[in-house]
Amino acid sequence: MPSLKELKNRISSVKSTRKITSAMKMVAGSKLRRAQEGAEAARPYAERMDKMLSCLAANMVSSSEKPALLAGREKEDKILLIVITSDRGLCGGFNGSIIKETRKQIKKLESEGKTVKLFCIGRKGRDLLKSEHSEKIVHFKESSDHKGRLSYDDAAKVNELALNMFDSEEFDVCYIIYNKFKSVISQIVTMKQLIPFSIAEKENADTNAVAMPPEFEPDEATILEDLLPRALGVALYTSMLESAAGEQGARMTAMDNATRNAGDMIDKLTLNYNRSRQAYITNELIEIISGAEAV
Repeated sequence: MPSLKELKNRISSVKSTRKITSAMKMVAGSKLRRAQEGAEAARPYAERMDKMLSCLAANMVSSSEKPALLAGREKEDKILLIVITSDRGLCGGFNGSIIKETRKQIKKLESEGKTVKLFCIGRKGRDLLKSEHSEKIVHFKESSDHKGRLSYDDAAKVNELALNMFDSEEFDVCYIIYNKFKSVISQIVTMKQLIPFSIAEKENADTNAVAMPPEFEPDEATILEDLLPRALGVALYTSMLESAAGEQGARMTAMDNATRNAGDMIDKLTLNYNRSRQAYITNELIEIISGAEAV
C-alpha cells in the first residue's frame, strides 16, 4: 500500500496534468473555430470547380485531345498515395485511423500487383509508416509551418511536386487519404482520387440533359490544360483544410476526455489518501492508548 507521501505526490502530479490538458483543450477550441471556418469556406469553391471541370470534360467525350491529367494513362501500375496527418500527437485516434486505412490500401494495391509510393504530409504519418514502409516514402512535408499556420502555398508546393512526378511518369494514379471534418467528435476517413481527374456520374447526367451545350473560347482542351493543375491544387488545399479542422476537433475531444479522467483519478486518489490518513491516525491513537494502559 502506497504511503501518504506517495499518494500526496501523485495527487499533485495528476492535478498538474489536468491543468495542462485543460489548457490544451482551450487552445484547440480556439484553433478549431478558425480551422472549421476555413474548411467550410473552401467547400463551395471546390465544388464549383469540380462542376466546371465536369462540364468541360463532358464536352470532350469523343475528343482525342484530352489532357493526360484528365484521360490518365493506359496502364495504372504505379500508385501514389498522399497521406495527410498531423505534425503533433495528443489528438486521439485521428492519426491512427489514417494510418490504418493507408496500410489497408497498400496491402490491397500490392495484392493486385501494383507499385505503391507514399507522399506523407505531417510528421506523425511519416513516423508511423516509416517503420514498415520506409522504402515507399518518396516525399515528406510538414502539414503546416512552424507557427502552425496553413496556407495555399503549402498545398501548391505539394501539388507542384505531384505534377512533376506525374510528368516524369513516376506514377499513373494518385489518391489522397485524409480525415474529412464532420463535427468536433467525428472525422470521416476519406480516400479521393486526385490524378487523373475523375468526373462524377451525376455531373455527366446534368450536362447531357442540356439541349444546347455551352461553347467555350478557347477550346475545351486548352482551358483544361491550364485549369486542371489549378483544380488539383484546390482539391489538395481543401483536403488539407479539412484535415486541419479534424485535427483540432479530435485534439479538443481527446483533451476534454483526458481532463475528465484526471478529475476522476484525483477523486479516487484523494479518497484513498483520506482513508490511509484516517487509518494511520487510528493506529497512532491505539498505540498511545495501549501504552497509557500498560503504564
